[in-house]
Amino acid sequence: MKINKEEIAYIAKLAKLSFTEDELLKFTKEFEDIINHFANIDKENLDDIDINSFENFESVLRKDEVKVFKDKKELFRNAKSMRETYVEIPKIIE
Repeated sequence: MKINKEEIAYIAKLAKLSFTEDELLKFTKEFEDIINHFANIDKENLDDIDINSFENFESVLRKDEVKVFKDKKELFRNAKSMRETYVEIPKIIE
């Protein structure tokens, strides 16, 4: 499947992202590689695979631990705007 930069620009517009021309070319190549990878996976013959053979696996989860973060300025240094102790986010519903 051939992906062109106009399609990537359209997807970026829908996601409210803006890219330079170089970034558009880079993302076009990467996106096309991803689509080609899925096309290759579709070609694989999976008839001999028993989907029930994976039932005995357990998910390994880490234990949740509460940690107090003392340096609040460092914690919120990447926030664009703050109101009192809250991170202010832009309105996304129009």
